[in-house]
Amino acid sequence: MKFLSITFLLLALGGCQSTYYSVWEKLGVEKREILVDRVEAVSDAQEDAQQQFSSALEELTSLIEFDGGDLQKNYDNIKDQYEASMESAELLTSRVGKVESVAEALFDEWREELEQYSNEKLRRDSAKKLAQTERNYQKLVKAMKRSVEKMDPILVALNDNVLYLKHNLNASAIGALQGEFGKIKNDIKLLIDEMNAAISQSNQFIETIKTN
Repeated sequence: MKFLSITFLLLALGGCQSTYYSVWEKLGVEKREILVDRVEAVSDAQEDAQQQFSSALEELTSLIEFDGGDLQKNYDNIKDQYEASMESAELLTSRVGKVESVAEALFDEWREELEQYSNEKLRRDSAKKLAQTERNYQKLVKAMKRSVEKMDPILVALNDNVLYLKHNLNASAIGALQGEFGKIKNDIKLLIDEMNAAISQSNQFIETIKTN
């Protein structure tokens, strides 16, 4: 019951970030640990997004190669893939936002605590580590945001395909979609490459955080 009470309290305080982090710290969980958890959560969301957009590409490939059968089923499948891709994108965007939130709180606290040192050597060493961690973080968040941004044109293109098929559900309509297929395929490949780069950057950042 105590664990459930704490969980409900943290959920209720989600909108008040300073109080939220304060409660966690009283439980022995520092902002640094929350940051690591949230960076890992972004990596998980990126891996899921890779699989989802790959599935959408497979379904679109099947649609483009349509050679008789139930076109309505193909349409329903690509529509489902588009909606699932939207959900995947929204989850990833949300998790990147949560990383930014805790990172800002962590760095603000770190800067404030630099003023509390009486030992100048220790203060300089801590300030140096803060600067390096912030630089690493900026590289990380840029990589995360690039992967998020690359989802947008794919989602727009998938939505266009879904809308077009909705009102033109016949075999001849497939030909009109083939021109865009190559671009979508290439965009998804670039998206997966960006996400792999961001995941690699996340792993490096987490290792740096743990070392510090």
